[in-house]
This record gives sequence, C-alpha cells and structure tokens, in this order.
Amino acid sequence: MPPGLRLCFAGTPPFAAAHLAALHRAGHEIAAVFTQPDRPAGRGRKLLPSAVATIAGELGLPLRKPTSMAGEAPATLLASFRPDALIVAAYGLILPKSILETPRLGCINVHASLLPRWRGAAPIERALLAGDQRTGVSIMQMDEGLDTGPVLLQREVAILAGDDRNALETKLAEAGCAALLRSLEHLPELLAGSTPQDNGLATYAGKLGKDDAMIDWTRNARFISRQVRTGIGRMPAFCFAGKRRIRILKAAARDWDRSGTPGKIVEFDKNGLLVACGEGALCITSLQLPGRKPVSPGALLHSAAAPFARGMVLQDRAVG
Repeated sequence: MPPGLRLCFAGTPPFAAAHLAALHRAGHEIAAVFTQPDRPAGRGRKLLPSAVATIAGELGLPLRKPTSMAGEAPATLLASFRPDALIVAAYGLILPKSILETPRLGCINVHASLLPRWRGAAPIERALLAGDQRTGVSIMQMDEGLDTGPVLLQREVAILAGDDRNALETKLAEAGCAALLRSLEHLPELLAGSTPQDNGLATYAGKLGKDDAMIDWTRNARFISRQVRTGIGRMPAFCFAGKRRIRILKAAARDWDRSGTPGKIVEFDKNGLLVACGEGALCITSLQLPGRKPVSPGALLHSAAAPFARGMVLQDRAVG
C-alpha cells in the first residue's frame, strides 16, 4: 500500500464482510465503514445488523448506516473522514457522482464476476444458473454506470459441477480478498493503466425473483439442478406437491432415457426422489417441507408426513 493511504469501506453482506476483515488483518487504515441499515429477519422479523456491521463492531471501527448516499449530507460525511479511496463490495446502495468524486483516488469496487460479464446485483447466481464454467472477481474503478468502470485487476475462479451458491461465494471471496490487497499495493499504477470494459460483451445480472426459483419440470434436468444449486442460502428452488410448497435443497441431474410426464416421481426410495424432467431426470436428496427442517426423502419413505408418492406429478403451482 502506498504510504499514508487512508481508506473508507462500504459493504453489506458476508461477501463484503470478508473483504473488510481482510483489509483489517493486512494492517490497512480504515477510517470509517458504511453499511445498510439493520433489516428485519427470521420469523420474529427482529431487526438484525448486516454482516459488515457485525464485523465493524467487533473490530471497533467507526460505523455509519445511511439509508441513502444521495444528497449533500452523505458526501459531506464521507469527506469528513478524509479518505484517499472508498473500497466498495456488495454495498447495495447507489453511489452518486458526489460520492464517487470525494476520495482522492476515487471509489474502488470488488465485483464478483469477470466484467463485463454479469454486471449487476446477482453475478454469482447468474453465473451458476447460466451454466458458466468459470467466473471470477474484478477490481474496478467505479463510475456513474452500473459496474461499467475500468478494470484494474481480475482473478479467475473455476465453477465446479458440485458448486452451489454458498460454495462459489466462498471461493470468490477468497479470490477477491487477495485481488483487493494486491491492487492496493499498486493502486496508483493500476489506476493509470486500467482497462476500459468492452460494452459489447456486457451481460446483466439482475436480482433473482420467484420465477427464477420456481421449477418448471419441462426444462432439462441439468438446468433444474443448476436452479437448485443457485438457490442455496438465499432463494431455494421450489415446486408443489398438491397444495404443499416443497423446497428442493440438494439434487443432481441423471440420465433418463425412458419417457415420462415431466414432474412425475418415477422412483421414491432410500436414495431419494427421482423426478422425470423434459430431458433427463432429477434425483432429489434433500428437501424441506413447510415449517419443517431439511430432510432426506429417504427419511420420509414410510412417514405419514410425506406429501408425495411414486407416480405423483409435482407441479409449478398449488393444485387441489
């Protein structure tokens, strides 16, 4: 790190918290931390701090939780900490021009994709859902666009067949921390030699919605297995057994050359549920019934609580 560099940090979820902790372990001066306000969570909807707020508290760092970064007050607040750079990782709030221009060296973002692929809020999920075989992290200088700024450094990460969202996020956080620390060691040179993005290659990683998690059994089994892996830890894939909504937590695509109605349970035994798809079949090995803990289908084999049986057709909507 160049002598005398003074940082502020902005981020919210665990991915961002990993980067804040890495900066602190490396001995960087962190003048202040910004994160989103506490949000209701769980059945009791109790207000809980973000992962970044928790880490900042443990490390004794000055913490601010603005509801917006727009207007004069946030820029004045940021300027009061006299930062040379603002490090941003999955903050979730838009940074206006007044914020981007406040630090002497600008705002440096850690983005969980190989830009310009998967600009936007959900790059990890979109890479998984699309079946990408590789992704990575990009350290970029922020501008007023959506992840459009020049790239300073990138690190590639392989997406393995068994990676779910949690596993991939962990790998990307490790790569991102290393890339960020490396970038700060050579920040002036990297800023001077940054690479503009090719907008013609850009793809957009919009937030996942309910439709992205709902299983359409007419799709091929490989795509549905990616839906399951993408939803782990945030928005689990689901379908319906009659009127009951079933979350699918672990599953794998299987070759299935026999014809069958998409969604039909063709096997139900101790090894799981085998469900016919538009192409191939999906072997479900972990699921969650409404109000229950995750369980293997085999544990429900002889249970009256099981909402399904061999020959039943799972649906993408409540039936009955």
